Amino acid sequence: MNEEEVKEVVGKVMHPEVDASLVELGMVENVEVKGNKVSLTMVFPFAGVPIKYMLIESVKEPLEKLGLEVEITERTMSQDELQKFFKMEQEKWKGM
Repeated sequence: MNEEEVKEVVGKVMHPEVDASLVELGMVENVEVKGNKVSLTMVFPFAGVPIKYMLIESVKEPLEKLGLEVEITERTMSQDELQKFFKMEQEKWKGM
């Protein structure tokens, strides 16, 4: 699988509470593919996101089902990224 194909798979992973993909929300970056290994960075709005592990699994699972080994690093959003995230979150919030 190449980078574009991996990005397409990851691009379909939706946020559970916002009507947008994790890619649209700026939560996935630095996708690299080397053989059957995929590495990427998940970007969270703040430390201690309650659904962090669920979000990580939602990205890993479809890739692992394709036989890929997935390595995920994490970082916290910058102020600019955070503003974009919150703006999109507000526009696309599903509400419960």
